[in-house]
Amino acid sequence: MAGRLQRARPRVPGTRARAAAAARASAGGDEPIAVLPSDAVFAPVRSQTAFEETVDRLGTAIKLGLLPPGAHLPAERELCGRLGIARSTLRQALTALTQSGHVFATRGRGGGTFVADPLPPADPPSAQVLARWRETCDQRLAVELGVAVLAAQRASASDLDALDALAASLDDALEDFAAYRQVDVRLHVGLAEATRSVGLVHAMTDVQGAMTDLISYIAHPPEVLSSSNSQHRRLLVAVRARDEMRAARVITEHLQATEHILAGLLPRG
Repeated sequence: MAGRLQRARPRVPGTRARAAAAARASAGGDEPIAVLPSDAVFAPVRSQTAFEETVDRLGTAIKLGLLPPGAHLPAERELCGRLGIARSTLRQALTALTQSGHVFATRGRGGGTFVADPLPPADPPSAQVLARWRETCDQRLAVELGVAVLAAQRASASDLDALDALAASLDDALEDFAAYRQVDVRLHVGLAEATRSVGLVHAMTDVQGAMTDLISYIAHPPEVLSSSNSQHRRLLVAVRARDEMRAARVITEHLQATEHILAGLLPRG
């Protein structure tokens, strides 16, 4: 981008060239060496947000260079064992990172999953954004938690029918983030409207605006959007059942999942 300053870094071979080199080494009897970052990166994840937290862990390892450009990731069995997750969860996370341009896979002898080289370009967030993004998430949690509990007490059947229709329409927008985000905001603001609290509607509108600014810095893989919308559906089921505790638990998991995705994909300044 014109006028954008970037820090120079040593030129490294492209990922596909590295993969080809790994395949040639394999043909000679040597297997490509998988990179093994620190145990802190690959500590077991929590089951409630396993997919999103796996994206967080791998995305963070890539951003920090623990998984450098061109690196060959460990085998699925080893990653699953270290992270304490099912193979289906790992594949879901790798699909999301592939869709965001952070990794890609090759088949055949010497193949596997490799870190992209170069990594996907992105305008870095400002220092202020980086310093405050978790505070933005905290503010959102405070608002959305109260909304979920009060909606479980006060939402009418017609409110919930409209919100269910919005969740259904989100499934048709997984490949178009701009359209997805518009409906996503309407769903969250609509839930606030169901509380019959004007103040909460204003607060929800404010935090959704702040989140829109924040998530503009990351990729939006359809796999991530699909998982997010499944959480919307679980939340609406809890609200319709008047189950305040379950609604609080589901919205907390939903917001923590978003925070994990941000931690994994938010560009570093």
